[in-house]
Amino acid sequence: MRNPHVALGSHIAFSSENRRSEGLIGDLSVRANIVLAMQSDRGWARAIPRRQQAEIAERYIKALDIRPTDPEAIVRNLSGGNQQKVLLARWLLTAPKLLILDEPTRGIDVGAKAEIQRLITSLAEEGMSVLFISAELEEVVRLSHRIVVMRDRHKVAEVVNHGTTVNEVMALIAEGSGPIDDEEALV
Repeated sequence: MRNPHVALGSHIAFSSENRRSEGLIGDLSVRANIVLAMQSDRGWARAIPRRQQAEIAERYIKALDIRPTDPEAIVRNLSGGNQQKVLLARWLLTAPKLLILDEPTRGIDVGAKAEIQRLITSLAEEGMSVLFISAELEEVVRLSHRIVVMRDRHKVAEVVNHGTTVNEVMALIAEGSGPIDDEEALV
């Protein structure tokens, strides 16, 4: 993938772990942030009509329970969990076949974390491929069908998750070759 536009054309969406500096545009509304990828794909010269933007935003606000429900709310004023939901709405609007989520539940409250985890599980059950990157092993074990342990951008272990425990994942991390300074478990 040479650039994000090519990835979107291949139905791949990526949500960065740093939603504030690499994902959302804090001074824009919830509506504008949700339709951003769709507008980019369509081209800036062919603006999405404001009414259509509002309908799209309202649909995703309802589906993901984004609060406040005002599509014109400025995104930087939302809680971390609701900001994450806005970012997820943006990528879901692109109808990806592969959704890559890098630390999607980091820094959000327990309630929002549970909602996002349910959404991720639902998407996978509906047939979407979800690559879930997290350093929280309990979360990885709970949500994963397959667990891959990476170290220094190289795969060091892989296991199909049929009741895998956190201790078993820790053993995979310890057994992997190479230095143990930057391990992350992937789903």
